[in-house]
Amino acid sequence: MVHKVLFWGGFGIAVRLWQLGIEMRPILAKESLWVYPLFAGVGGSFGYWLQGVESRQLKILAQRREAILEKRRRRDERGVAEAAATA
Repeated sequence: MVHKVLFWGGFGIAVRLWQLGIEMRPILAKESLWVYPLFAGVGGSFGYWLQGVESRQLKILAQRREAILEKRRRRDERGVAEAAATA
């Protein structure tokens, strides 16, 4: 989980650097240093949210996989029972 938050926090800082590059403004001006933690925080928050989305999706996929496997087991048992009944 931490790697996603750190990655997206770094991505937020990179976006700020890109913004300043486009505007051709100094990167480390004293009056705009407070914005870096803001961009990192927004990016980190997005990473945290994304981690929650991923864990919920993985949980849903695991439930669906178990349901499908159970359905296949029941189908195979029915097939074996029908084969035994006809033999």
